[in-house]
Amino acid sequence: MTEQTINFVKHAPSIGIYEKALPNQLSWQQKMTEAKSLGFDFIELSIDESQERQARLDWCDDDIYALRHLCEKNGIFFHSICLSAHRKYPFGSADPTIREQAKMIMLKAISFAYKLGVRVIQLAGYDVYYEPADLQTHQRFIAGMQWCAKQAEKAGVMLAVEIMDTNYLNSLSKFEILKAEINSPYFMAYPDVGNISGWNFDISTELLLSRNHIVQIHLKDTYKVKPNYAGQFRDLVIGEGEVDFAAVFNTLKLMNYCAPLVIEMWANDDHWKDNIILAQQRLKAIAQQADFPLFSSLD
Repeated sequence: MTEQTINFVKHAPSIGIYEKALPNQLSWQQKMTEAKSLGFDFIELSIDESQERQARLDWCDDDIYALRHLCEKNGIFFHSICLSAHRKYPFGSADPTIREQAKMIMLKAISFAYKLGVRVIQLAGYDVYYEPADLQTHQRFIAGMQWCAKQAEKAGVMLAVEIMDTNYLNSLSKFEILKAEINSPYFMAYPDVGNISGWNFDISTELLLSRNHIVQIHLKDTYKVKPNYAGQFRDLVIGEGEVDFAAVFNTLKLMNYCAPLVIEMWANDDHWKDNIILAQQRLKAIAQQADFPLFSSLD
């Protein structure tokens, strides 16, 4: 029985690390070595607004398959992609050229994921980001998501919309309204518990509401939005913010949740590894109190 199979036999969810939690200057081999040594099952690859990361979508097959073989050699894989490039090229844009670029990014990402063996593409839940939002941007976004779902169905690659750090799609309650417009088994939810908490929604209620539509979850800490304070939605070490992780794990236990989890942090300084270890220790201790299996490989 392989190491990967053993992880699936255990009741514990597989757990990944966001690529940006690892220093960008590390090679793929170094990222895989670090992630595996830290006890993670997979890495969530990032394709963001930067030209450097968007260029990955134009890799030739040889480069994609070489990376996949490196995954096989190291026994750690890319289970998911965080596709935030659509923040710059949103489906809700008033500019048809930008909307066409959004479609091209989506098609390339699905093909890239299929060849690399990625199961889930996380989509950014922004109708628009750098331009004014209105009813038309919302309607164009829905039409774009309907189109994306059909492309994903063809390839059998799951799309999962992230619950975001902006007001447009900041709760699973809002996702359920969106889901009603996009009736596809390949269009699901990817909640970020930090974003839900940051917007002052009740985490347990939200997770239970969408329990049948959640395919993956981001574990991230945040500070909540308050009067005259916009909150803080990134760059915190888990345990430094206000997210009630006890409520998260108690709810996941109630849901009998087995789908993957991803720690989302950022490598902003030389303490990145210590920060990851500290986050793991904090999450594991809280999960144990809830009798929720987490990081069983670290026992």
